[in-house]
Amino acid sequence: MRVAENLNRALHGLLEDDQDVYILGEDLLDPYGGAFKITKGLSTRFPDRVLTTPLSEGAIVGAASGLALAGDKAIVEIMFGDFAALAFDQIVNFASKSVSMYGTRVPMPMVIRCPSGGNRGYGPTHSQNLQKHFIGVPGLSLFEMSPFHDNRAVLDRMLALGEPCLLFEDKVLYTRQMYRPGEVDDLFTWQLVDDVAVVRLDGTEGLDYALVVPGGLAHRAIAAMRTLLLDHDLAGVLLVPSRLYPFDPAALLPALGQAPLVCVAEDGSAGGTWGAHVAADLHTRLWGTLQRPVKLVSAADSVIPTAAHLERDVLVQDSTICRAVLEGLDG
Repeated sequence: MRVAENLNRALHGLLEDDQDVYILGEDLLDPYGGAFKITKGLSTRFPDRVLTTPLSEGAIVGAASGLALAGDKAIVEIMFGDFAALAFDQIVNFASKSVSMYGTRVPMPMVIRCPSGGNRGYGPTHSQNLQKHFIGVPGLSLFEMSPFHDNRAVLDRMLALGEPCLLFEDKVLYTRQMYRPGEVDDLFTWQLVDDVAVVRLDGTEGLDYALVVPGGLAHRAIAAMRTLLLDHDLAGVLLVPSRLYPFDPAALLPALGQAPLVCVAEDGSAGGTWGAHVAADLHTRLWGTLQRPVKLVSAADSVIPTAAHLERDVLVQDSTICRAVLEGLDG
């Protein structure tokens, strides 16, 4: 099953099981079913609770916030995650603060879905990862879709938090297959340890490195692990959490083992990021066992070009991760 199909099925099941759930966004109705077809079939089955909206991200999130305050549950689709910037005031100054600013905790079950990332040729304003702009906001949780985490379980968890949540969904990941339980490919296996998917070479004891990435980078990280193993005889472990913030990096420690190098990679530009938070925390915790400083890999400090060959040079690729690990081990 493709990741997009898993997410679509999750939304169908959620609307069927919970009469309080509404979905709002631009061009959601059939036969279009959203820009990436994630809402396909929903308006036909649930016409009163799948609502198409004007082209105003601030209005969409504001209306969803009102639904959540009134006791319902709202899921918003931002057509391209870049446009979440247009709803920044509603997210940061209204929705997230409404959880706690009225003298008692007020449930605000709301999910804002943000199709994100490049490698699709959509250019500078339709290809960004804006996670870092929402990191550290009290009352706001950030998640990222992955090929390991079932989307129904993730959506249920987000709504159960009773606070606004952002779900970042890598657009290329939509086209990929969900990984079957325990199986990645002919080399690697995986298991879910609490919130974190742990990918490793089956039967490996010692580790040469550890990778920590969000879900959108999972396939590129696994491709890098394959190259590092087959071309350089280096065995590593990959850790992919579902919840990015709040997130305690201590949850990664059991799977990190005694890896001499930890590399944290993310697909946004550097500066005040989730990856920087995780890298700094792990560096402090692992100071006694690390042989090298924690390595942080980010996208280039640049707008994202439309041309494929230029886009690849800006965004994090599997070759970028390979190079970072090799440089870290040689440094």
